[in-house]
Amino acid sequence: MKTGANAVMKTDLSDIYRGYIACLNKQDWPKLGQFVHDDACYNGKRIGLSGYREMLERDFREIPDLYFNIQLLISDPPRIASRLGFDCRPRGKFLGLDVNGKRISFAENVFYEFQGEKIEIVWSVIDKAAIETQL
Repeated sequence: MKTGANAVMKTDLSDIYRGYIACLNKQDWPKLGQFVHDDACYNGKRIGLSGYREMLERDFREIPDLYFNIQLLISDPPRIASRLGFDCRPRGKFLGLDVNGKRISFAENVFYEFQGEKIEIVWSVIDKAAIETQL
């Protein structure tokens, strides 16, 4: 773990992450920059803060009842591992599947790497098989 001004303790990083999830659930997009780095990468692609925000805004348009529920959270600074649970009704297609407003439940396993107190790298995998069994 880094020392000095950039050091972030496990409890601090967990609290920051919980604040980030609250920000998403409130759709408080102006506040997103407090949690996400300007040069953020998502699944190996540099999309920056603006691309990250656009992705989230699109997710909420396509899934109006989207709510991020932390089921598991492990902090090992500068990284967080989280299992997020979802119970929602996506419009139309979701992950290439014809969901069309049907209620589905699924999980997303996400790994985050922080630079200081901001998310810089995100690796995300959604349990598509769980959705397929519900359709």
